[in-house]
Parts: sequence; C-alpha cells; structure tokens
Amino acid sequence: MNPLEFLLLVAGGAVAGSINAVVGSGSLVTFPLLIAFGYPPVLANVTNNVGVLPASLAATHANRHEFAGEWRRLGSLLCFSAAGGVTGALLLLRLPSEAFDAIVPALIALALLLVVSGPWIKRWTTRLHGEAGHRDHPGATAAVAGLTAIYGGYFGAAQGVLLLALLSITMAGSLARANAYKNAMAGVANLAAAIVFVVTTDVAWPAAAAIAIGSFVGGSLGARYGRRIPQTAYRVVIVTVGLAALAYFVLT
Repeated sequence: MNPLEFLLLVAGGAVAGSINAVVGSGSLVTFPLLIAFGYPPVLANVTNNVGVLPASLAATHANRHEFAGEWRRLGSLLCFSAAGGVTGALLLLRLPSEAFDAIVPALIALALLLVVSGPWIKRWTTRLHGEAGHRDHPGATAAVAGLTAIYGGYFGAAQGVLLLALLSITMAGSLARANAYKNAMAGVANLAAAIVFVVTTDVAWPAAAAIAIGSFVGGSLGARYGRRIPQTAYRVVIVTVGLAALAYFVLT
C-alpha cells in the first residue's frame, strides 16, 4: 500500500465513522474504497468490518449517559448482538465467495434504499415516539438485536439505519436513546464478527489500520458534533459512493 492509499483510507474511515455515529451506513464509503483499490469483495468486507469497529465503540462511549440505570438490560440485548454477529461472520466465510459477489449488489441497493428513505423513516418514528401508548417491547428488541447483527456480520452497510428504524418501533423514549442503543448493538455485532475474522481468515491489516484510525476519530467527533451537520450532506456522500459501487458490481 502506498502512502496516498493509506491517507485516502484514513480519510474514508473518518467520514464513515462520523456517518455511523449519526446516521449509519458509513461502510458504503469505505467498502467501495477498498474495492476501488483492488481488494477482492470478501477480503474488502472483512477488512472493512475490522476497520470501522472503533467508530461504533467510540460513539457508544460518547453516548454512555443514555444507559444510566439500564446497564443490565443493555447487557442482555448485547448477548443477542454478539450471537448474531458471529452467525453472520460464519455465513460469510462458509458460503462460497461467488454467493457474496452475487448478493452484494442487492445488499448495496437495499442499503441505499434505507438511506434515501431515512427522512421519511425519521418523521414516522418521531410521530411514533409522540404517542402516549408507545412502550418498550423487550422480546421484539432482542429479536431486532440478533437479526440485524446477522446482517451486520455478513455485510454491515446500513446496519445502523436498519437498527435505528426498528429500535424506534420496539423501544420507548427519545430517538437519542434509540441511537445510543443502535451504536452499542452495532459495535458489539461488529466486534464479534471481527474476532471470528481475525481468528479464521485473512485481513488486509494495513488497510484495516488506516480505516480504524480514521473511524475512531470520525466516530468520536460524530457522536459529539455530527448532528450539527445537515444529514442531507451525509446522505449525498453515501448515495454517491454507493451508486458508484453498485455500478461497479453490475458492470463487472
């Protein structure tokens, strides 16, 4: 890896980290960047998973005040996230790489659809949280934690968008609370998947390190200041890069 590629991956990781902390789907920036540098899709996905992990952990730490009095509840939910992350990682490694190559365009298209529909999802969930009868549904939240973690362990792009939308339905309280839980669940799912990847398969460590440096900084800053930036700006970046990645997979 030459210095320019390293710096571009650091920058991409910073953008992805800030996006993950606020909106989710930052992997739609770093994953296509790895593909553009010539990494095979499965190796790029594994490397990206390891690289963006610090962003979720940094954002979770920055929003830890949202878990006051709820640590036991959070811990039980994170067990489902960990199990799902391991399951998704094993599916990625056990299924033929051709299967991943074939399904990635559909996953990117799904991720872009979730990102584009984000404003409508946010308005709907905001109205939902304004209803007096809205309350926590622990069983449904546990199912959301496990199932979205499987998706995250397998691919991960837009996992945060999907998690936030579903948690807004299954959990009471503010969207800030749901976002804090989203960051924690995505972080644990990615951590569990990363452990599987590190133990059982190859990781492009220089690229992962570059993304990790950027994502840690971006995740920390995004959790603290990211909401001051219009989310439309984030979505424009995500959709532009995501469409380029989708075109690449379709054409090749």
